[in-house]
Amino acid sequence: MAATLLAAILFPARAHAAGPDLPPAAKQGLDLLYSGQAEQAVELFKQMQKNAPDHPLGYLLEADARWWQLYCEACEIRWKMIDAWKRTRNADDDAYFALTDKATQLAEARIAAGDSAEMELYAGMGWALRARLLGLLDARRGTAQAGVKARAHLLRCLALDPQMSDAYAGLGLYNYYVDTLSAMARVLRFFMGIPGGEKQDGIRQLRIAMEQGVLTRVEARYYLAKNLRNYDLNYVASVDLMAPLVADYPRNPFFRLLLGDVQAKLGRREPAVANFHAAEQIPVANPACAQSIRSLVAQALALLTPNPG
Repeated sequence: MAATLLAAILFPARAHAAGPDLPPAAKQGLDLLYSGQAEQAVELFKQMQKNAPDHPLGYLLEADARWWQLYCEACEIRWKMIDAWKRTRNADDDAYFALTDKATQLAEARIAAGDSAEMELYAGMGWALRARLLGLLDARRGTAQAGVKARAHLLRCLALDPQMSDAYAGLGLYNYYVDTLSAMARVLRFFMGIPGGEKQDGIRQLRIAMEQGVLTRVEARYYLAKNLRNYDLNYVASVDLMAPLVADYPRNPFFRLLLGDVQAKLGRREPAVANFHAAEQIPVANPACAQSIRSLVAQALALLTPNPG
């Protein structure tokens, strides 16, 4: 087992497309979610929970769908970049954490009864989804603890099945973020006993997930594009990653906004303006999210307008 785990960490490029066998409702719901129809996706994921109340997948997918709604409402422009940077806790967060906790508990209960790569993946994803919102809330200790638990489950998943490509998404994000910590955060990481990571390993792992993943293919691509923009200022690579997402999901306002943002940074004004306007015109059922998108587009367009004189 140790040799299998070592091979999975050192030679992830050899992994082949593999993952959990998703039910049709999960595939349909993910397609709806990435097509900008989060509410319809949630209804499918809730039905999955009713059909299989002791299985973690329906709860995981609903949490992911609700994350995109929370993300949309929290998005703002800082440092001339569109993203959800930080916000205070609100009432909607409790329902989100309840879903991530439920998914994690169900997966870990199944692991205790009989370990499997699939349940290790789901447990890791549950902790990773928890870390995602804790990070937005700037709860640093909680984020670190959830991230470490996610990492442990995902490594165990690959030890059991090195071809479970979806595990690389969470590991890739862990490695990327840990390697981009500030000097003070690195000191705190050392004293908290948080395992280290390498950014280039993270990038490689995210690419595996986006090329071969079943559950995480889309989000691995999105987060890699966003991270390369935010931390590496590699706008060309970010555009190259985002363009296929917009082509596949032209009705997703978040994908349009990120593509427009990096196009603007490359001086590609016309396609940037086109993507900003397209994002604004996409119908969004959630009123707070719709207002957030309109505000972001107005600010982004204002940044593209040259100052008089």
